[in-house]
Amino acid sequence: MKDFVKMVLAVLCGLFIVWILGFIFLVGMAGSAALSGGSKPVLPREGVLDINYDEFVLAEQTQELSFNSPAAFMGGAQIPTVGLWDAVQSIKAAAADPSVKYILLRGDAVIGGISDLEEFRAALVDFRKSGKAVVAYTENPGNGTYYLNTAADRIFMCETHGGMSQLIGLSGRMVFLKDLLDKFGVHYQLIRHGKFKSAGEMFIKNAPSEENLLQHKEMIQSIWKTCSGVMAESRGIEEAAFNDLIDNLKLNFPEDFLLSGLVDSLVNHEKLVDKLCTLAMVESKDDLHLIPFADYVAAKAPSATGGKTNVAVIFADGDIVDGDELQNMAGDRFVRVIDEVRRDKSVKAVVLRVNSPGGSVMASAKIKDALDLLKAEKPLVASYGNYAASGGYWISNGCEKIYSDATCLTGSIGVFSLIPEFSKTVKDVAHVNVVTVGSNKHSDMFSLVRPFDGEETAYLQAYVEDIYTQFVNMVAEGRDMTPEAVDEIAQGRVWTGAEALGIGLVDEIGTLGDAVAYAASLAGLVSESDYQVAAFPRPLTAMEQIMEMMGMSKRDKSILAGTPFAAIGRTLEKVARDAEQPARVFAAMPYSIEIR
Repeated sequence: MKDFVKMVLAVLCGLFIVWILGFIFLVGMAGSAALSGGSKPVLPREGVLDINYDEFVLAEQTQELSFNSPAAFMGGAQIPTVGLWDAVQSIKAAAADPSVKYILLRGDAVIGGISDLEEFRAALVDFRKSGKAVVAYTENPGNGTYYLNTAADRIFMCETHGGMSQLIGLSGRMVFLKDLLDKFGVHYQLIRHGKFKSAGEMFIKNAPSEENLLQHKEMIQSIWKTCSGVMAESRGIEEAAFNDLIDNLKLNFPEDFLLSGLVDSLVNHEKLVDKLCTLAMVESKDDLHLIPFADYVAAKAPSATGGKTNVAVIFADGDIVDGDELQNMAGDRFVRVIDEVRRDKSVKAVVLRVNSPGGSVMASAKIKDALDLLKAEKPLVASYGNYAASGGYWISNGCEKIYSDATCLTGSIGVFSLIPEFSKTVKDVAHVNVVTVGSNKHSDMFSLVRPFDGEETAYLQAYVEDIYTQFVNMVAEGRDMTPEAVDEIAQGRVWTGAEALGIGLVDEIGTLGDAVAYAASLAGLVSESDYQVAAFPRPLTAMEQIMEMMGMSKRDKSILAGTPFAAIGRTLEKVARDAEQPARVFAAMPYSIEIR
């Protein structure tokens, strides 16, 4: 019987492997076709640019193919991932394109970072300056979709009761895992500088410190003030009145939105089609052609190739990690990317687009050194997206000018080391007796089977203090401040871009496009016709994405991403990683704030 079961399992495993290999081959062929200049989408001769939030993901860079969850991967389904730069440039192209009559915004599940949405919304507002309309239709409005919809001239809402409003304000989650780790006998030893440096608190506490809670509340409030301010202004109501509607849950039914002035009219499907046809100046829905936004981007986004002078945009996207891996910002690999840009004679100016919460100090230092060499030869300007904190701020604070989105999370100038020890796990859970023999007094301090003594803690604290001092002095030099002034706003504290402007951490609230234009001007390229934009590094191919997903290396693409279960999974992964490399120092930020 056992042999039969083994045989069945072997056959099933073999079939699964064959299916995976065949699937990878087919997707690889599709990816190769795309890379080899396959045909672009065929667009209608004229129509309405259909920006359906449910049909694309807004990210830093456009991806060849993107499987947005394990379920999508197994089923072969995929949602196009549209890069912010391509999205904005395509909206700009649509403003001048006579075949695009107006823009329709619809859908209720926008996927994108808050700062990406901020820049996308600004592009929609600019589109209206062309004289063309932007109209929006909503059924289940949420914070993110309504924020984008308020860029429209008119907002229509489904008159049918059944949808549920999720326009209820922003929230962020802090997960604390000490009680869970205690059950497994895992004890983390946190050594840090900065009373606000809270990246390790989730492993050593079961509730936030006062400082951590304070900065978290103020970050959420700052982001919401930015969003609620423009939403209220666009609808012609006072911000206080707008927040009163939300605080007191007065937006329950479609009629509530209409009476409050948050939408212009309530419609059913037939009425909506009639309105869209009237705006498009066509007689029937058969003549109403909707142009999918992802298709329009694929067809119209300007190419980064050609003979013109380039402004390079280096996308510093993801966690800063050591090594050569393809995901995130692996230090050694990213240095090679920066060196490639520096040696490219066609590149006359560079924008460092930062969307990173930081990570390894060693990798951050390598990247910063490479950027300093680049800056010595070419203008270097920074653009901050969703995150430019800790290691993300480390690598970029020396740029000639820093543009930031108002909702960006930045700063977090602080350092920590977080090292586990498993003495209770080994003794009380596994019931294993470990005896270490060393040549010197502290030769087993990183054995992970005993806690640090006082001398060892002081040894590591001195190292952390030294790194913190380097960080502060680096920022002082890069931002033309005194170390004392930097220290006052450092201590690991995270600020929004709007707050960072007032304390000197950034220079101007602006978009990636603003940064590109300024960098080009530093190189004497005043008109957009003088240059093209080239993106570095290249996005991962479909094959590379699939291989990463098979290894489950892209945590943010997990079905559980954004849930407490994801935090637990990341904890277990971190425990395993820390066991391999215990003696490490980090400049990282713990927060991941999503707008829904």
